[in-house]
Amino acid sequence: MDRSIEGVMNKLLLFIRSHPAIWGLSLAGMIGILSGLSLFTFSYARGTSYFSDDPQACMNCHVMRDQFSAWERSSHANVATCNDCHTPHTFLEKWIIKALNGFNHSVAFTLDNFQEPIRIHQLNAEVAQENCLYCHQALVDQIYDPHGDPTTQCVSCHGSVGHRTRD
Repeated sequence: MDRSIEGVMNKLLLFIRSHPAIWGLSLAGMIGILSGLSLFTFSYARGTSYFSDDPQACMNCHVMRDQFSAWERSSHANVATCNDCHTPHTFLEKWIIKALNGFNHSVAFTLDNFQEPIRIHQLNAEVAQENCLYCHQALVDQIYDPHGDPTTQCVSCHGSVGHRTRD
């Protein structure tokens, strides 16, 4: 009896070739189980809500409750949604960032691998900064002269504007 890896692989290939119906049903079953689990997880996590601009989508995760509550009391609550500040304003870039963040959040929350209180990552901080400048360009142009420091972040002085939850 050949117990080498090559011998086992040859026997497996022989079995697959001689029993294509079993192999096909097994593969279909595995794909079906994976698809079913994926759809259940997407539904359970209210995945379709992330395709909207509704700030309630951010409330799907308990770690965002403080940010949402602070945003409701902020000066931006009546003029900006989460996506206005946290996603780019161009169609393709917006959906790339939403997909990237959705994947990262899914992994982090599924594996319970995130900081509390939640912290913004560098890429998302850059997006938020660009959006501050996008919406407030006329005001910013009056403040910064051409020789000003372009690395100054709006939240350095205006950290509580969107949703300040900590000092």
